[in-house]
Amino acid sequence: MEIYKKQTFSESFSVYLDKRMSKILLLGIISGFPWVLIGSSLSLWLKEDGLSRSTIGWAGLIFGVYAFNYLWAPLVDRIRIPWLTDRIGHRRGWIVTMQTVILISLVSWSMVAPTVNLAIVITIGLIIAIASATQDITVDALRIEQIGKHEGRSMQAGAAMAVVGWWTGYKLGGVIALNCAEYFQRIGFENYWQVTFLVLGIVIIACNIGLMFVHEPLSTERQESQKRTDQMIAEKLGSSGTLARSAAWVSGTVAGPVVSFFRLNGFKIALGILAFVFLFKIGEAFLGRMSIIFYKEIGFSKSDIALYSKGLGWVTTVVFTLLGGLFAIRSGVIKAMFISGILMASTNLLFSVLAWSGKSEWLFAVAVIFDDMTAAFATVAFVAFISLLVDRTYTATQYALLASIGTAGRTMLAASSGALVDWLNGDWGMFFVFTAVMVIPSLIVLWFMRNKLNLQ
Repeated sequence: MEIYKKQTFSESFSVYLDKRMSKILLLGIISGFPWVLIGSSLSLWLKEDGLSRSTIGWAGLIFGVYAFNYLWAPLVDRIRIPWLTDRIGHRRGWIVTMQTVILISLVSWSMVAPTVNLAIVITIGLIIAIASATQDITVDALRIEQIGKHEGRSMQAGAAMAVVGWWTGYKLGGVIALNCAEYFQRIGFENYWQVTFLVLGIVIIACNIGLMFVHEPLSTERQESQKRTDQMIAEKLGSSGTLARSAAWVSGTVAGPVVSFFRLNGFKIALGILAFVFLFKIGEAFLGRMSIIFYKEIGFSKSDIALYSKGLGWVTTVVFTLLGGLFAIRSGVIKAMFISGILMASTNLLFSVLAWSGKSEWLFAVAVIFDDMTAAFATVAFVAFISLLVDRTYTATQYALLASIGTAGRTMLAASSGALVDWLNGDWGMFFVFTAVMVIPSLIVLWFMRNKLNLQ
């Protein structure tokens, strides 16, 4: 792979002017927005309806489906959506279908209350999570397929734009959700969150309209490669009948992507990659799961949170994601992963300072800015890292496998974040110290395999 360290800053930045980057930006927005619904919106809705921190934390287990979407990713890679696939393409057909499910779920949420129907609220949240996780499989595949196989610089820039898009969908979606909820509450709506979910449904519709402007490349090469794998398996089965062809299709769909990943990387390095991906962002997830509860308990209003954590945080995230992409291009993905991990752990300690000092708007702003800076660097490096590892024959499945393993660490373990705060007797400062320490194991794993990875 080529090395671009001798480029000037302006030459490196010019890659962002590629028209494909705006399409990748939109795909990121589509991917990030559902996290607003089952993340900060659902958490604050449950909090303001009187539910405990532990209940809110455990409700976050619905994010666990992101850790398992690789199980059905092979089906998303190969099954065609009736009517839609022929008219708008394989990837876009899946995205529109999942967006429709999310829209129906929002309408359903607008009709229930958590204290009366908590099981129904969580079930609908689970449906949104499943639809979002399924959507992410094909969004990531469509994003990677916008870039050529050997365009390393463009892939890293595309990763940055995808992250900018994701945080745009998440942060600005949060601004809309929080401000709408506060507005409807202020003018006297008792079920102000339910009305807010109807407004958020309009955003879903707008995303679907924008998706129609994203080009979907023809997938004949991928389909032909998959057919060759099926044929090879059928020949080894020694039969050409319907049963053999069906068995070959299932084997190629399920086992092919996994075998390809281990063959390309080697068994030990493949295991090291999986361990690193699982561990890297656990601390960030613990902080993120409880951050909005912390802001509320320390005394900030919904509009304060919208301004500092969502609005100001979005601007910071966009700027430093683009800079993080340039850093990854010029210094290499491995070095970017090390530096972003160290920064991510260090800046978590700012929240400890905020917790121990009490409510302070300027310290809140500083903590949010630095947290978003480091999260931006870490996320763009992480996305570029796993994007460069996938085999184009199984783009959706392999990316989903790596991304979902990372999500497993962030969601399954972070579900205990509320219980950890309770165990610490509400000592938010010590909680954030724990989140800072959690990044260390992943950096140790990366250190031992750094010279075995053929990435720049």
